[in-house]
Amino acid sequence: MKNYLIIGASSGIGKALALQLAQANHTVTATYNTHLPEAETAGVQWHQLDILQDNPDLSFIQTPIDGLVYCPGSINLKPFNRLNPADFLNDWQINFLGAVKVIQAVLPLLKQAGNASIVLFSTVAVGTGMPFHASISAAKAAVEALAKSLAAELAPAIRVNCIAPSLTNTALAEKLLSTPEKTDASAKRHPLQRIGQPAEMAALAAFLLSADAAFITGQVIHADGGLSAVKI
Repeated sequence: MKNYLIIGASSGIGKALALQLAQANHTVTATYNTHLPEAETAGVQWHQLDILQDNPDLSFIQTPIDGLVYCPGSINLKPFNRLNPADFLNDWQINFLGAVKVIQAVLPLLKQAGNASIVLFSTVAVGTGMPFHASISAAKAAVEALAKSLAAELAPAIRVNCIAPSLTNTALAEKLLSTPEKTDASAKRHPLQRIGQPAEMAALAAFLLSADAAFITGQVIHADGGLSAVKI
């Protein structure tokens, strides 16, 4: 049984991961910003956390952590000429700087665990240029760079990897999937002819946390239905 910390687990991939790990009898501590999940996440210890604070309070974590997953993200798709500095700053704070602050805060506990694992989230749009993604792609590119840099710096005690999904059926993507027509159009862009599901991304994160992935670090793993690698 391992001790895992999931940041941003009130919905979507984070929530699916919390459930999967708890059902596997691991000790799971999960955070939410404003929305506390319902009883279906029984077995998960919940704490409110505002990652936008200068010094997020993670004092509720007192024991060594075998794995950390940072799930908060944003989808702010606008033409470049309509993006302002505040848009870039907001995406930067949520996706990149929040991860930095959390990792720094719990790094001693990760080191205490020995053979710990950190999993971050990027987007397929970093490696595959897409219109209207300038702000979020820039922030997530920094996340990928952070993952690789930390993988080098923290080896061999801590593994660090990054998952780069394509569009996934979460609340964050609700506006992009608000009608059957939008969902179908998004699905057809992928070689596998569908969009991702939270449980699939969560299963990949759980694998990267586990001993089965003990020889994997510094990787950006694309879970994108083939979008980044296959042309149809």
